[in-house]
Amino acid sequence: MSDALDEIVNDLEAEQSALGKVLDRLSEAEWEAQTHNPGWSARNQVSHLSYFDEAAARAITDREAFAAQVKAFMQNAPEQETAYVQRGRDMEPSGVLDWWRSASSGLIAAARTVDPVQRLAWFGPDMSPASFLTARLMETWSHGLDVVDVVDADRPDTDRLRHVAFLGVRTRAYSYTTRGMQQPDTPVRVELTLPSGEPWALGGAAAEDVIRGTATDFCRVATQRRHVADTDLEVRGEAAEEWMGIAQAFAGPPGGGRQPGEFTRERQA
Repeated sequence: MSDALDEIVNDLEAEQSALGKVLDRLSEAEWEAQTHNPGWSARNQVSHLSYFDEAAARAITDREAFAAQVKAFMQNAPEQETAYVQRGRDMEPSGVLDWWRSASSGLIAAARTVDPVQRLAWFGPDMSPASFLTARLMETWSHGLDVVDVVDADRPDTDRLRHVAFLGVRTRAYSYTTRGMQQPDTPVRVELTLPSGEPWALGGAAAEDVIRGTATDFCRVATQRRHVADTDLEVRGEAAEEWMGIAQAFAGPPGGGRQPGEFTRERQA
């Protein structure tokens, strides 16, 4: 495994650990807390992570079995989603936690065996191992945020957000493609401050369209966990404004996102 890929796996494991500390302390009532994803409880969010972490490990270790899973999922995605959500609902909270711990640790074990140059199949296009595992880190952080937003828990952001920010920028074109839109040719530069205070930037320094602010804000917008109006991001230029209105770092059809005013800036502090 390359040093760069090893770093991503280590950070994914650390992100899982941070979420695990939150889940360990949830009361039975908090497992049923309704998140800002309509119709989804904290339990459902963890079931989602468990199912797709298991799938990710299978994509690495058993390509034929994973191909069969993708075929079944694509034939009737709503039914497949209902099935894994129901699996979590049929368990006690401790069972959901055990399922997630087994799935997340199984993914880490599989990830440490991956060939860094071998592309991995997923429910969308094939991905490099680095992109594949970065996406799992993004999912762990964002679905964990869905839980943290509605329970009495704290999971401070860390500089691991640099991975989410990178994915957020690299999926700019996808944000348009999944909506059947044409991405403008205008370059956009993203200049962020990581939680440690370190600067992070991506995009040509000469770009006139610029997004500036914290990685905390940018990553929440890129994963559709906040509307840009509920952040302190400075968004300059028509292309940057349009992108921030549709940004989507995760795979699948256009997400519903969040509405302006759904969160206050104080809630994010």
